[in-house]
Amino acid sequence: MAVPTLTPTQTTPAIVLPETGSLTTATDSVNYPYGIYVSNTDFVSGAVDQVNYTYRKLGGDVLDIELTQKNIFAAYEEAVLEYSYLVNIHQAKNALASGLGAITGTFDHDGEIKETSVAQLSASLRYPKFDFGYVRNVADRTITETGLGGSEPIYSASLATVNGQQDYDLQKIINSSSVNDASSSFYGKVGDSRVTIRRVYYKTAHAMWRFFGYYGGINAIGNLSTYGMYADDSTFEVIPPWQNKLQSIAYEDAIYTRNSHYSYEIKNNRLRLFPRPGNHSPDRFWVEFTIKTDPWSEVSGSLDTGRKGANNMNTLPFANIPYKNINSIGKQWIRRFALALAKEMLSQIRGKFTTIPIPGQSVTLNATDLASQAKEEQEKLREELKTVLSEMTYAKIAEAETNLVKSANEILKTVPYGVYVGYLCPSTFIREG
Repeated sequence: MAVPTLTPTQTTPAIVLPETGSLTTATDSVNYPYGIYVSNTDFVSGAVDQVNYTYRKLGGDVLDIELTQKNIFAAYEEAVLEYSYLVNIHQAKNALASGLGAITGTFDHDGEIKETSVAQLSASLRYPKFDFGYVRNVADRTITETGLGGSEPIYSASLATVNGQQDYDLQKIINSSSVNDASSSFYGKVGDSRVTIRRVYYKTAHAMWRFFGYYGGINAIGNLSTYGMYADDSTFEVIPPWQNKLQSIAYEDAIYTRNSHYSYEIKNNRLRLFPRPGNHSPDRFWVEFTIKTDPWSEVSGSLDTGRKGANNMNTLPFANIPYKNINSIGKQWIRRFALALAKEMLSQIRGKFTTIPIPGQSVTLNATDLASQAKEEQEKLREELKTVLSEMTYAKIAEAETNLVKSANEILKTVPYGVYVGYLCPSTFIREG
């Protein structure tokens, strides 16, 4: 009796990719990792078509494809997001310089813009860009510093001297007044900001007759119409020792302001008076100061300085590219990349078993080849897109336009100028005499 030949029959896997995708399945957001584009009907149609495309490209007519529709939908969504990522990176290179300081917003976990408003901006989004707005702010602070005007506010505060106390923490004193004294001009403005002391002085009481000071008053006695008859209060400038060396250069300080025998030094905004205040010292000293800001600071309620907003690629107001705005070039790239992702998934599934035993022999799966192909195709597609985009930067476009103009000019050099040939009417001549 002859030994029968056993022909093994195919065993259909539990999971096999269908030939066509289901529109009902594709419209359900739970079948996508993120579901960013599921509300777009064109995206859903593209995801459904990708099922058939993958089925054909992987040989579904001949072999079983151990993937689900959800796997293809996930690959398609990832391909769209990858395309959006690469294009946005490219555009960030183009737009960062001009977009610095522009209003940005907040983004959700999908990368979609939640809100774009001034209320969403923070100090961490300031940007280091030197522009005319910055120049104006620097110039304004320079003018203020030199005493020639400017708009930076200069505040004044006073401190009561204590008999025998030589040191006074001006930062603490001024900050306390900023917090507690609602009538002060700098109420609520100091906070953690450092103050810059510009001047220390004290005043005497008002006098009826002025026999000292820059108006004199000696020749005004008995003349009630003369200004010198009535003196305002006298200001005694408390100066550090080094200022005496500068008075020959700034002589007006000595003319218009009386110098006190008191001196001072300031270290870390701690004032030390010389000599130590006593019973006959002025009851109160005054200081003029500015609150430290930087040229990037926004003016409250102003939106025209652009100090806040986009400061790097991360804060540019770029959301995921809308699917409807992706043209045929992009969609073909997405199809190819989604196929490569599907190959990668299939290789991982088939890689669980290297071989499958069948009667008389075994079948070797192609997981390794699929994985290699998938990685290679993905990298190739990324590099392809990056290369194309690199040639489309604004700088490259401007360079190409420049070269085009130069080439046109070179061509025009070889073209002879036209010579006008015509008839001149004798009547156009004017005969003299």
